[in-house]
Amino acid sequence: MAYRHGVERNELLARELRGRLGLITNPSGVDQALRATVDLLHENYDLRALYAPEHGIRGDAQAGAHIDHDTDKKTGLPVYSTYGKKDECPEDKYRDVDTLVFDIQDVGARFYTYMYTMTEAMEACAKLGKRVVVLDRYNPLGLDRMEGTLLDERFSSFIGKYTLASRYGMTIGEFARYANAEKGIGCDLTVILCDGLDRKADYRSLGVPWVLPSPNLPTYESALVYIGTVLFEGTNVSEGRGTTKPFELIGAPFIDGDALADTMRRMDLPGVNFRPVCFTPTFSKFAGERCYGVQLHVTDPDAFEPFRTGLLLLDTIRKTCEPFEFRASSGEKWTIDLILGTNALRQSGFDADTFIAAEQKKVEAFKRDVEKYFLYE
Repeated sequence: MAYRHGVERNELLARELRGRLGLITNPSGVDQALRATVDLLHENYDLRALYAPEHGIRGDAQAGAHIDHDTDKKTGLPVYSTYGKKDECPEDKYRDVDTLVFDIQDVGARFYTYMYTMTEAMEACAKLGKRVVVLDRYNPLGLDRMEGTLLDERFSSFIGKYTLASRYGMTIGEFARYANAEKGIGCDLTVILCDGLDRKADYRSLGVPWVLPSPNLPTYESALVYIGTVLFEGTNVSEGRGTTKPFELIGAPFIDGDALADTMRRMDLPGVNFRPVCFTPTFSKFAGERCYGVQLHVTDPDAFEPFRTGLLLLDTIRKTCEPFEFRASSGEKWTIDLILGTNALRQSGFDADTFIAAEQKKVEAFKRDVEKYFLYE
């Protein structure tokens, strides 16, 4: 059976998309012919409003950039911000729609903000008695593996809100069902399932075009390594933003790239090799400065362990490269703790492999707990 996104299941859309519609989407919301969901719904349904997540409806804003209320130039529809603009009454922007539709390509990473944009909208719709319809999509990293840490909700934030694994092995629709039930949201939720999807499928097996889910995940490989190298966002080491290989290039002016590559190669980590590199970011950390470090080359995606690889790389740099440091975020919280979901990495006596093994047991228990929300075999 050929694969179809939720947005391509026209028979189900016709049944579920009733009344005045609102849509949360971005450039990744397309069918396989690369037609935008916003345009498809505007042409065929009573679409009244758009809601912009991080990076905006058309993807023209960088990470963390403030999103304002606006008007979509192509459709003329009002665009309400769901990111960076704090409304006194967040649900007000949903009052004039009957059904809120969500269609964004997720990447299967806990620290991706789109999923929390969705759950905040679900909370608002629950208060207003509005329906929510999630147009499901494949998880590019697959549905058969979970890895990383299990977030301790003492470290909850918009880059990690709920108890989830770093690589959480669900579709966005499955996650919506989990959050709706386990977090007490209780909205009127419908998930339009993908057709032809199973738990062994990933980006490589489905043959779908890659559309950037956000500006700094330009390729499947960048999304794969992101599960581990996102940790560098909590440090003074560049994670490659401002280059053509974000999250694949890791470096700083104070790193010896050749020595680091040699050290990482000696670990003989599965499915990956390390190449010493020199790069100059055009923005973000060390903009305009020459950085030295490594590029991660994924040689076998099935064997590759992105979280373990990223954590061991970070642990190696912090032990061997001065002046490495962790970066504090607003409110005196450490960014690394929010990304990792725990403050264990900053504690004395930290051992990476012991930590990874302990967290993996938690992740495996979490997987057993959430299997009841799975929609695909």
